[in-house]
Amino acid sequence: MSDLSLSLTGKAALITGGSRGIGRAIAIRLAEAGVNVAINYLRQRTAADETVSLIESHGVKALAIRANVGEAENIHDMVNQVKNTFGRLDILISNAASGVLKPALELTPRHWQWTMNINAGTLLPLTQESVPLMTHGGVIIAVSSLGSVRAIPNYSAVGASKAALESLIRHLALELAPHKIRVNAVSAGVVDTDALKHFPNRDSLLGESSKRTPTGRLTTPEDVANVVLYLCSPFAEQIQGQTIVVDGGYSILA
Repeated sequence: MSDLSLSLTGKAALITGGSRGIGRAIAIRLAEAGVNVAINYLRQRTAADETVSLIESHGVKALAIRANVGEAENIHDMVNQVKNTFGRLDILISNAASGVLKPALELTPRHWQWTMNINAGTLLPLTQESVPLMTHGGVIIAVSSLGSVRAIPNYSAVGASKAALESLIRHLALELAPHKIRVNAVSAGVVDTDALKHFPNRDSLLGESSKRTPTGRLTTPEDVANVVLYLCSPFAEQIQGQTIVVDGGYSILA
C-alpha cells in the first residue's frame, strides 16, 4: 500500500477473530497504515502470537486478547483492556464467526441460537461497549458472507445469521451517523481460509468458484483487507450502512 497517501497513524483498532485468515490480513493492513491493533482470539495462542509479531513489525503497538465474544462479560473485559492499553478505540472490526453447517431440518434450537448469537448477536454488545471510546468518531465494520443473500447447501443457519448481521449494520449506521461513527459491512466471496475446511465439498467449491469468477481467481484475505482499509479511511466518509461485496464478480452471475 506504499503507493497510496493513506495514513491512520495513532489510531487504535480491535479485531475479533484477528489471529488468522481474514482477521489477520485486516490486522496487518491496518498496521501498515499506522494503526495500533488489538486482536481477539479464542483458542490458538500460537497463531495470535505470530499475528502480534507481524503487526509489531510495522512499528505499531499490538495486543492479543483471549476472549469468547459469545459472552457479554468477556466483551466488556476485552474492550476495557483495549482502553487501558491504547487509551482509545477508533476502529472496531467484528470478524469472529462460527456456526453449524447442517440442513435446516436437522438443526436443533441450540444450533440455531449459537449460530445467530456468535455471528449476529455479538455485534450489538461489541458496539455498545466500543462507542463510548469513540469520542471523536470512529468506524465499525462487520465481516459477512454471500450466504446472507444466496442459498448455499447446509448454510441455512449461518446464512440467516449473516443476513441478520447486515440488517443490524444498517440500523446501527442510522443511529450512529450523528456521532460521526461509520458502520458498514464487507461481504467476502469464496475465500480459502481455515473456516472452509469444515465444508465437506471444499475442493469442488474452490474449483467451481475459481472457474465462475469473472476475474479468474478466488478472493484472498488481502483483497478483503484492502476494502476494509478503504472503509476505515477518510476517503469513505460518505459510505454508511452499506454491505460492500468483495468477490471478483462471482455474485453477479446467475
